[in-house]
Amino acid sequence: IAYSFCGLVALCCLIPFVMILSGSLSSEDEILKNGFSLLPQKFSLEAYKTVFKEPMVVVRAYITTICLTIVGTGIGLILQTMTAYVLTRKDFEWRGKFAFFFYFTTLFSGGLVPYFILMTQTLKLRDNYLALLLPLLFSVYNLLVMKSYIMSIPDSLIDAAKIDGCGEFRILFRVVMPLIKPALATVGLFIALAYWNDWYNAMLFIESPEKYPLQYFLYKQINSIEAYKKLISNATAASSTALRAISLPTQSLKMALTIVVTGPVVFLYPLAQKYFIQGITIGSVKG
Repeated sequence: IAYSFCGLVALCCLIPFVMILSGSLSSEDEILKNGFSLLPQKFSLEAYKTVFKEPMVVVRAYITTICLTIVGTGIGLILQTMTAYVLTRKDFEWRGKFAFFFYFTTLFSGGLVPYFILMTQTLKLRDNYLALLLPLLFSVYNLLVMKSYIMSIPDSLIDAAKIDGCGEFRILFRVVMPLIKPALATVGLFIALAYWNDWYNAMLFIESPEKYPLQYFLYKQINSIEAYKKLISNATAASSTALRAISLPTQSLKMALTIVVTGPVVFLYPLAQKYFIQGITIGSVKG
């Protein structure tokens, strides 16, 4: 009964993805007339043709996002693991002060204007890839997950490593990190998703189209098509031109863009599922 119930719930969770795929393969006119359905209505690849009208532009946006995700996830994992390790060391005198400094930032924020001034005027990162990389490198939530897992490692292991002559970095990389693979997979997935889905920082700081990440490029594409349709439909142009503008895919394009954006993440998640489930249950059982 339990397996049947879980399977039914899984099917219910799968329905939205099936509808998104079906909508991306349906004709725009049929979607506007009948709405979305589980099976494609009047099969059409017009939405995907619109997305890949300039394939090299899409490929460049993909490369930008993939590079940012790989580099940001690697550096972010190292930074947050090192910080969490330091905060769990009882012999670190300023552990409480640093912990309060990190936790305080979860309660208050400086706001958008100071953030924009810091990035553009103080750090001079306008239209720079670092403006996409630096803001997402560190998260206090991920730090808490990592810290909770490291605290579960017995102090005797670290003391034994010290007796054997290991330094702090060797203890971290040779003793601690091999024991916290579930936390590394969980936090790594969180960081990777943050970089993969980020479009807000690109909107604020990136001006050159060739530097657009995938999410922001697709966001701009949708906005451009919708703006073009409104402009043509309100203009006093020939009716044929207006009809051609109205026939541009919008709803099916949104579904196709969703497939293009989420596809790699959907294939990546099963590889980290085992460690991810272990990582998110950290601290749920004590003793």
